[in-house]
Amino acid sequence: MVGTMSSVGPGERHSFSVELDDREHVKRFFILNDSGNRVLFEGYLIELKEISLVEGLILEVRGSNGILRIDMTEEELRRALVGKR
Repeated sequence: MVGTMSSVGPGERHSFSVELDDREHVKRFFILNDSGNRVLFEGYLIELKEISLVEGLILEVRGSNGILRIDMTEEELRRALVGKR
């Protein structure tokens, strides 16, 4: 994963992937050279179809134009949602 810090332990790192059906659904993809090592990826999932936990390990958000996946357990998701209240 780009930009992870070495002080973060292996159990605290989360990867992600974005899969779009067509390049036309990509809004923006930049490697921001003037901002250090930052990367920006934006696109369109359009209509949300389903949100699920695959095998209890991957949060998957399916849209009509693609899929966003984040490796995150159900417990980590619950903690993150409770922290936002």
